[in-house]
Amino acid sequence: MSKDDDDWSRLMRLAMAGDGAAYDRCLRSMASRLRSGVRRAVTRAGLAASDAEDVVQEILLAVHLKRHTWDAARPIGPWLSAIARHKTIDALRRRGGRAGVPLDDIVDILPAPAEEPAIRETELVRALERLPAGERAAVTAIAVDGASFSEAASRLGTSEGALRVALHRGLARLSRTAQERT
Repeated sequence: MSKDDDDWSRLMRLAMAGDGAAYDRCLRSMASRLRSGVRRAVTRAGLAASDAEDVVQEILLAVHLKRHTWDAARPIGPWLSAIARHKTIDALRRRGGRAGVPLDDIVDILPAPAEEPAIRETELVRALERLPAGERAAVTAIAVDGASFSEAASRLGTSEGALRVALHRGLARLSRTAQERT
């Protein structure tokens, strides 16, 4: 188990116990580690390196929405790796990346587990219903439907910047709601 894995596991346990600062540190550390692997995968697939940050944000959103599925008795690295692999592959498919990029080149943090736990759809629907309409539309378009920021902004009739703000606010609201429930 890596030092990052130990740190992330510890921070996520604290976060799930209601420590918002630990959650922030955990996500920032994960993002830092994910950026290089995602950037490498995106450029290797023939896409612009600037697409990597959107993919990293999609991964972090999935981590946020699926964090209740992580088994705190197990290392978090394989769980994160599975999410990162799936989100990166989905993003490459959506953006028309070159076919034939080896899976091992997608995200090289830790091996993916045999199966990834599924998020409870009813919980997601309830949480999204509590968001203001603009935030709900942003979170749904990016995180649930898997649209890129440019696609979602066009579909929702807003700028990418406004969409990013609405997404950030929606995620923050979802995080506060989840913390209040624990």
